[in-house]
Parts: sequence; C-alpha cells; structure tokens
Amino acid sequence: MKYMATYDMMETMRNTNQWLGATARSMAAYPMFSMVPNPALQWLGAWGEVTERSFERMVVKPDWGLDTFTCDDGRDHLIEVRPIVERAFGDLIHFEVTGRETMKRKILLVAPMSGHYATLLRSTVKSLIRDAEVYVTDWHNARDIPVSAGKFDVEDYTLYLVDFMRELGPDTHVIAVCQPAPLTLAATAYLAEQDPKAQPRSLTLIGGPIDPNANATDVTDFGHRITMGQLQETAIQRVGFKHKGVGRLVYPGLLQLTSFMSMNSEKHSKAFNDQVMRTAQGEASEHDKHNKFYDEYLAVMDMPAEFYLSTVERIFKNGEIASNEFVVDGHKIDIGNITTVAVKTVEGAEDDISAPGQCIAALDLCTGLPDSKKASHVEPGAGHYGIFAGRSWRDNIRPLVLEFIDANSVADKPKAKKAPKKKAAAK
Repeated sequence: MKYMATYDMMETMRNTNQWLGATARSMAAYPMFSMVPNPALQWLGAWGEVTERSFERMVVKPDWGLDTFTCDDGRDHLIEVRPIVERAFGDLIHFEVTGRETMKRKILLVAPMSGHYATLLRSTVKSLIRDAEVYVTDWHNARDIPVSAGKFDVEDYTLYLVDFMRELGPDTHVIAVCQPAPLTLAATAYLAEQDPKAQPRSLTLIGGPIDPNANATDVTDFGHRITMGQLQETAIQRVGFKHKGVGRLVYPGLLQLTSFMSMNSEKHSKAFNDQVMRTAQGEASEHDKHNKFYDEYLAVMDMPAEFYLSTVERIFKNGEIASNEFVVDGHKIDIGNITTVAVKTVEGAEDDISAPGQCIAALDLCTGLPDSKKASHVEPGAGHYGIFAGRSWRDNIRPLVLEFIDANSVADKPKAKKAPKKKAAAK
C-alpha cells in the first residue's frame, strides 16, 4: 500500500496547487476590489491563472488540434483521426484527410513512450501530412489500463511495432523519434527474419539511444549510476483508487515531469515568472508562445513499471541493442538480418538527451545492409526537440527525410536470370 499512498499523495499535491491557483484567481476577480486598483491583487490574479492552468494540464491528454488541411485543390479538407489497430496499451491511428486522393507515401511515425503523449509530435505530423498518409503509434496512459490487461515491457513494445508494421504492409516508411529508435530497429530486424514480406521500405531513426555509451549524457550517467533496486524503490508507484488502472505499478508522469523540470529549473522558473508578469500586465493570451509550449510539455502520462525498468536495464545498463544481444519472446534478434530496408539516422549536434554518436551506431549494427542503403545526418546547432519538431526539422531535416523516402520507395527488383546458351547443333 505504500506505493499507492505515495501516488495519491502526489495527485493530492497537484490537485491542491490547482485549487490554490483557482482560488487566488477568483479572489482577485471580486468586483469590489476594482474600486481601489491594487497591483498586488493584479499579480495575485495573474499568479492564480498561470498556476491553475499549469497544474490542470498535468492530467489532461492534449487534443491533436489538426482539424482541417488545405490540399492542392485549394479546398479545406477535414482531418479524421481514425484508429486502425486498437490495443490495450496503444493504438495505431491514421490521420485521414477526407476527400483527398490516397498519397503515394505511407509513413509510420513511432512516438516515444517516455512520459509525454504522442501529441508531442503534433507539429511533426502536421509537416508530414501534406506529403504523405501519416500513421502514428498512440500510446495509452498506464494509469487508465486495468491490471487485468497484463504487463507491458520492452519486448511487448517491440511486438506491438511488429504488428503495426504488418498491418500497414511493405510499402511503409518508418520514422522513429527518440526513445523508440532501438526497439524500432529491433522490430525491423525481427520482421527481416520472421516475415520478410512485411518489412518496411525504409527506417529513419531520429535522436535515439541505439548505443547510449557512444557519447554519454546526464541521462546515460544516471542509468549507470543508480541500481535497479534503488530505481524500483524510488521511482515506481502503484496507481491509486481514482483511476481505472488502480493497483497497477507505474512510473508516474508527475515524477518524470519533476525530473524534466529539474534539468533546466532556472529556465523554467524564469519562463513562469515572466508569464505571470505578462498576465498581470494584460499581455498574455490563450494561445501565446508560453501556453502553447507548456500546455504540451506539462501534459504527462504514466508508464508501465515493467516497461520503464526494462528500458533502463536492457537498453541503457546492459546495452542489449548496442551489442546485438536483444531477445524478444525467447528469440534472439540479429540486426544483421536487415538486408533490404534502407536505414537513415538523424542527430542534433547540441542534443543533450541523446548525444551525437548514440543513434548513428545503428548503421554499424546493420552488417548485412550495403552502404548504398545507409545514410546519416548531423544537424548543426540543433538540440533534441529541434531535430523532429523545430525549425531545424522544418527547414533542413524534413526535406532530407522525404528525399530519402522517395529514393527507397521502389522495392529492389530481382535480377533476371540469364537464359542458358543454346548449344550449337551437331553437324
């Protein structure tokens, strides 16, 4: 019960802060206070507004916010988010542009399960939807998944990706962003051996820890420094009675958010203080830059405990992908079995989460792939977020990825066998 009590305590603290913000905002808005304007009351109301919004967003799954799209015909077409495969821990969804002819490019965007929702890739989806049929892995919040649904670790994650690739067929181009890169590489190798006809045409890995030890960061150092026993004791909690997943062991999103914020605490503190002042002066708006970013950044989800722990142990501590020793459902995966799927890696020169060198390690593991089907790119000046959603992605990386997809859209045709020479007729 101690894990459940800790989980409920964190939710109580979040709820209390949201209530304090709402109370401060309401109190500062009393009409009677308008008779004698007071800057302190204006500041109190602004603080309450920013605080209430911030703590409320922590338990709300953001909307995709992609309602319409203007096609080449000049008309606005509705976008329907349609589930293709529905599973307990995550769905495969399709952004269907109604009334538009099916695009030749078919892209599977593998979203991270690292504390944020798949909507973190909203701008990535928006930038790709104009040129392709876009499918996304939409992972569920573990707190809402009943215990009866069973476990979900890195092996289950990999098999989910295998099933999603099979569903979409061999004309698919896969783009994996950050955390899922090593498991997406493993899933592709699994298909190469078990079901070659279902392999995608290409695989683009963006800022993922294929070999975390290739260039250490604070994230990798933490993974080596802490023991699994310490991690189990300090990071894992049991979902409280308020949610459908009551009793499930999880790595809470609120705890992950605390880790995210602590890495750049001064920057975040300044951002919130500045927003309070802008709100007090009437300069803030519903969809300003601050709200647009933090509405997404603060929205966090719980991860299944077994997935989080197995990621730390098997990907970071043991380096099973980096050493080509990864096992799924009792079967050892050999990444060298990838022989036809073109592989491209993308890294940011200033990435402090998955530093340059960690992702490009995938190319060395693809020993069965010819150099003509390998590519890599390091984006100068780009951080972790910028390589898949920022200006670097829009201006430089996205065109390169689409060019790589187009170059590998046609399956290799088998070489025609030469007809045997006819023997000369005997005279």
